[in-house]
Amino acid sequence: MNLIELLGFAFGVAGVWLTIKENVWCFPIGLVNVIISLYLFINQHLYSDAIQQGCYIFLLGYGWFNWLKGTNINQLPITKMSYKLALLLLFGAIGLSILMGSFFHHFTDADVPYIDASATALSFAAQYLIARKKIENWLIWIPVNLLYMGIYAYKGLYLYLLLFFIYFVLAIKGYLQWKKEFDISMQLETNPN
Repeated sequence: MNLIELLGFAFGVAGVWLTIKENVWCFPIGLVNVIISLYLFINQHLYSDAIQQGCYIFLLGYGWFNWLKGTNINQLPITKMSYKLALLLLFGAIGLSILMGSFFHHFTDADVPYIDASATALSFAAQYLIARKKIENWLIWIPVNLLYMGIYAYKGLYLYLLLFFIYFVLAIKGYLQWKKEFDISMQLETNPN
């Protein structure tokens, strides 16, 4: 454990907590976490994770823009993804897992390339869904966090293991809170009086 891991841990927990609260500050706080994690993962030979952090810079920017559209931060409602989007994300994640895993297995010294690539591909899907405020993002984060807990236990990154356990718990909390808000908004839509 070192200062880099400690800072990544702190900014990571704060970013997810702010996401649950639908606070737009989740994006700049998340960017700090991403930059710290990018450095850490390159040094740990977790190249899929490093690429993920680089892509998160763009996904966090996209989410930040989406959430700030208009004058009301909460203008973007929590919604469900379509069947078509679910299939697109599923097949995209499978394809990306195979491509990245194969590349890092054959051309680098990556540790656990296929598991790392799978967790990364699923994380891209979940982060995209956060940017669009889709409730299912939390249902993807739950198993992703379990995958990362295994990776970080294997790599001896115990603070990140703890971080992803906290993410796991927060993903459950996030899903329950967003579902409650979604259900209330659906009730208000069907019974406006």
